[in-house]
Formats: sequence, structure tokens, C-alpha cells
Amino acid sequence: MRHRKLSRRLVSTTEHRLALMRNQVRDLFKHGRITTTLAKAKELRRYAEKMITLAKKGDLASRRRALAFIQDKEVVRKLFSEIREKYLDRPGGYTRIVKLGQRRGDAAPMAIVELVEEKLTFRKSKLTSERLKKLQEFIERKKKEYGLIPEQEKTEEMKEEKIEEEIKAKEEIQVEAKEEVSQPQGEAQEASSQAGSQEESKESKE
Repeated sequence: MRHRKLSRRLVSTTEHRLALMRNQVRDLFKHGRITTTLAKAKELRRYAEKMITLAKKGDLASRRRALAFIQDKEVVRKLFSEIREKYLDRPGGYTRIVKLGQRRGDAAPMAIVELVEEKLTFRKSKLTSERLKKLQEFIERKKKEYGLIPEQEKTEEMKEEKIEEEIKAKEEIQVEAKEEVSQPQGEAQEASSQAGSQEESKESKE
């Protein structure tokens, strides 16, 4: 049974495994991506993400711990400058494993390990936005029912209601004014039409 076995064996001795992981982590940070077997890639991801977490802390103790494992000053300098700035806003998942298939000869599963380049973006779906909107409307409605709305919000609502009432009153006044203007014009047109009809009738009689 493999109870409490945290790492993969990969090679015969512990020293050999740590040296292998050290070299692969150094190459990954230097080149951005490497090709290796799937088992080594999964083990490499653990060490690489720990080093990036140390870089995000950015203090002297973290730099010394990273240098003790990687043992390359240029790579550590790049890790604590370029790579650190790239992943400050990302809470995890700094590497990606892409499977390539089996290797010719021994049929070992191969994979590419690479650093994630794109920035992390959060996009809400339409369903979640609609649910949040309905939830906020429900909470506001319940607050109004139980009288839990603060005084500032009440005053703002009263102001908005007054503004809406004033706008409606102005619209009604404008509509009434238009109707009053249109009525005399219609009466004048009717009077002129009646006068024209009377003159035509007189001419016809003559």
C-alpha cells in the first residue's frame, strides 16, 4: 500500500530524483516550456509551483530557499522579477501539462510542461448575473416590507419619486398645451371650410 507516499519514485535514489527535479525546474523557468514524460511532468509541476509561490512572497528568506533548490542565480533573478510580476494576481495554476502521446521505442507517455502565459480573467455567465439581480431585487423588496431601509436610502428614494412626478407633470402640461393649440386651428379650419361652402352655394344659386 502507498499510504502517506507523497512523491513518485521515478529513479532509484532520493538524491537522483531531487537532482532531476532541480534541473527540470531550472530549464522550465529558463525556457518557459520543456518536453518530458508524463510522470516526470506531474512531479515537476509540484516543485515549480512551490518556487513560484516563494517568488510571490518576495522576501529575503524566500529568495534564499529558492536559490538553495535551483542553485542558479540568473534563473532565481528571473523568477523573482519577470515570473513573479506575471503571476501576482493569479492564486494558483501557474503551469500547464499537455499530453503528446506515446514515445517511439518504449511507448512512454510524453507531455509538455509550460508556464501559463495568459492573464487570469473572470467572466460571469448570464445565468449568474440574472440570479444575482433577482436576489438583490428580492432583498430590497423585503427590506421595504419590514422597514429596514436606512434613512439615507429613503430620502434618495423620495427624491427620485419627486423628480419622476415633476417630469410626469411637465409632460402632461406639454400635452395639454399642444391640444389647446391644435383646437383653435381646427376650429378656424372648420369655419373657413363652412364659409367656402356658403359662397359656393350662393354662386350656384345665382
